[in-house]
Amino acid sequence: MSFIENLGSNALPLGEDQLRLVIDAAPSGMIMVNHAGQIVLVNTQIEQLFGYERSELIGKSIELLVPVKARDKHPQYRDEYFADPKTRAMGVGRDLYGLRKDGTEIPVEIGLNPLMTDGNRFVLASVVDITERKRAEERLRITIEAAPSGMIMVDQQGSIVLVNTQVERLFGYSREELLGQSIEMLVPMNVRGKHPEHRASFFKDPHARAMGVGRDLYGLRKDGSEIPVEIGLNPLSSQGERYVLASIVDITERKKAEALLQEKLLELQRSNEDLQQFAYVCSHDLQEPLRVISNYTQLLAKRYIGKSLDEDAHEFIDFTLDATKRMHQLINDLLLYSRVETRGRGFVDVDMNEIVRIAESNLSLAIEESAAEIALKPLPAVKGDHSQLIQLFQNLIGNALKFRSDKKPQVRISAVEEDEFWHFVVSDNGIGFDMKYVDRIFVIFQRLHLRETYEGSGIGLAVCKKIVERHGGRLWAESTPGAGTAFHFTIQKKLPPKV
Repeated sequence: MSFIENLGSNALPLGEDQLRLVIDAAPSGMIMVNHAGQIVLVNTQIEQLFGYERSELIGKSIELLVPVKARDKHPQYRDEYFADPKTRAMGVGRDLYGLRKDGTEIPVEIGLNPLMTDGNRFVLASVVDITERKRAEERLRITIEAAPSGMIMVDQQGSIVLVNTQVERLFGYSREELLGQSIEMLVPMNVRGKHPEHRASFFKDPHARAMGVGRDLYGLRKDGSEIPVEIGLNPLSSQGERYVLASIVDITERKKAEALLQEKLLELQRSNEDLQQFAYVCSHDLQEPLRVISNYTQLLAKRYIGKSLDEDAHEFIDFTLDATKRMHQLINDLLLYSRVETRGRGFVDVDMNEIVRIAESNLSLAIEESAAEIALKPLPAVKGDHSQLIQLFQNLIGNALKFRSDKKPQVRISAVEEDEFWHFVVSDNGIGFDMKYVDRIFVIFQRLHLRETYEGSGIGLAVCKKIVERHGGRLWAESTPGAGTAFHFTIQKKLPPKV
């Protein structure tokens, strides 16, 4: 009996060892079926895949391995294939399953190859168990679905193959309306024409990157409105096919915040310009009439002292001179306060130990007169404005000397590292204050004591606060009446964005 005759009788002769060995050695399941749908050959992989012995399959209908729900239509599909036999994948576009002997169903991928000899037609099917691939795809699908941002997977032709719920919400389409459609449907009309070119460019050099770096990107919603988006691209490969997985974030709120910030920055710029103009007025226009009043009052005192003026007149002259002197000081202090921002120098590396030594040198007379003791622990180097940091420590140490108690003044200066900041402390054993006034002490020209008791305009701590804020930190105080005060301030380790 010939080989072909044996094929026609649903059995393969043992003499065809070579073909049997080739098929049996295939890494995937191989099964041969005749025109009537009867199995004429299987390999070891098929036995393992479906759980049958070879003897249980040879001569049986191929429908034995087809799930019940698809079994009725399978003969029709087989007849259609034999009517137009050619190499192709089976069930393109839909999921296929095989039925095992134990009744379980497994996802499979099937490739069909026609064979014909002496008028007899056969189909050789390769069967691959894709259970693990399906699991991986399911894990990917779950991961994408759970992502907080919109996720879209697109193939090399630009067709949408996967979306998550966030994309549905973002663009206003249902999943069914998006799958299989061109990604260009989500691209605004003014840039849609060039998008295929950009997509092709990505597939030529696929690597994870942000899309549209340096320019604003927008997505087109179903209702025709456009939304600003941020897009990240990630290349993927599966079964020899290449895809791009795009993460899409709606940045509408960020854009609003940026616009608001830009508006605030413009307002701040205008405010700074106004402040500079105010400083000019303080240093010129306001000072000039005060100088005139002071000069003529002094001239009046020199010319008429001891002559026709009585005691009241002399007292009035003294009051006028004192008031003009205090007005000069207030204007100068106000000018100093305004120039913390407008006249600040660039930030450089600063050794805070040296800063404190310079501040002590500037206060040497007051330190000597009060017999004060300054205790300094090693301080770090920071990025900052050299002159302003000297002024900061000079004001804080000077404040401790001014508001001292009957005890010998003791000032302690230290610093500790805290995440992104250096935390400095300047503490004393002075008179202290009630913490209910703590906010008041940092307000310009606010005083807790009478001018006759403690001189000064009450601007020193306000200037300190402004200097610390310029260095990206904050200033606060802790105090107990009669037990001293500790001033705390922080300075960023890294250079603030605007200095």
